[in-house]
Amino acid sequence: MFTEMKKSRTTELHFKSDPETGLQAIIALHNTSRGPALGGCRFFTYTDTDEAIHDAIRLAKGMSYKAALAGIEQGGGKAVIVAPKELQDREALFCEFGRFVDSLGGRYITAMDVGTTVNDMDTIASTTDHASCTSKSGDPSPYTALGVLHGIKASLKACPDLPDDLANAHIAVQGLGHVGFALCELLHREGARLTVSDIDTEKVLLCEQQFGAEVADPGEIILVACDILSPCGMGGVIQADTVNKLRCKAIAGSANNQLATLDAGLALHRQGILYAPDYVVNAGGLIYASLLRKGQSSAEINKRIKVIEQTVIKLCQRHKSNGEPTSLIADRMAEDILYGSNYQQCQAG
Repeated sequence: MFTEMKKSRTTELHFKSDPETGLQAIIALHNTSRGPALGGCRFFTYTDTDEAIHDAIRLAKGMSYKAALAGIEQGGGKAVIVAPKELQDREALFCEFGRFVDSLGGRYITAMDVGTTVNDMDTIASTTDHASCTSKSGDPSPYTALGVLHGIKASLKACPDLPDDLANAHIAVQGLGHVGFALCELLHREGARLTVSDIDTEKVLLCEQQFGAEVADPGEIILVACDILSPCGMGGVIQADTVNKLRCKAIAGSANNQLATLDAGLALHRQGILYAPDYVVNAGGLIYASLLRKGQSSAEINKRIKVIEQTVIKLCQRHKSNGEPTSLIADRMAEDILYGSNYQQCQAG
């Protein structure tokens, strides 16, 4: 555990176990040099504790990098709750989780993530002031989707083999949760051709009916021939040993930690597939949650989210000029902000 923390530069891990409610939770704080850590609470069934710890650490690091490149004065943190096999009282569990968050004294602000809802955030907010995405503040998912839309538009501009606009583009969206479905709606408005997949057949049917989407099997969606693959479900879907099977020209989606390993990013580079790093394009929700807490207007929030498009274009320009994978360029840009411009030299030394 400490080896993994050192490698990722995660500064703190906090654990909470409450037998009465069944709560088993982990909060990872990666970096708080730029402000309190703001990151979602994931409610998920994990194979074991090691898997949950690994997920919390990777997600927290991604939040630090996301905030840095989005120009948001927040640190990076994440919480994971190991979903119990039999959940007796969801409200009691999330009340207790709120107390756990409160015990950190404001260094971590929680938010929605996979498996949690606005109602859960309302419950958490009953026991701590350090919660966002409540019914009062609203669901950040549409803003995350908007950021991904800008990331997709930037990818179209950056890749010479892709259409100039969405009206002539084919986008394959994996996962139709809060963000994925909202993204499909935005893409449809722009005239894009859609192929979608999800294990929830009702959401798939809605996409067929409302957006004229084609449907792919959840196990085959990443192999669909398309212009841009947009992973919007769980992470780890891009693996180094299967990249040669992909039939997309670019990847830009909302899922956190889309690359299963660093080698997956290198494999995409070798394959000539443009990768818009997930923590760059999915920053819309973080921008919304952070700026809303600071009293910023909707116009200012939307303006800041649109900057995602320029950040992706800047990444692609550096990629063209130095030939390095976009995944490594983005990491370096974030690390320069977090640790100083000599960070890479120190690491190499």
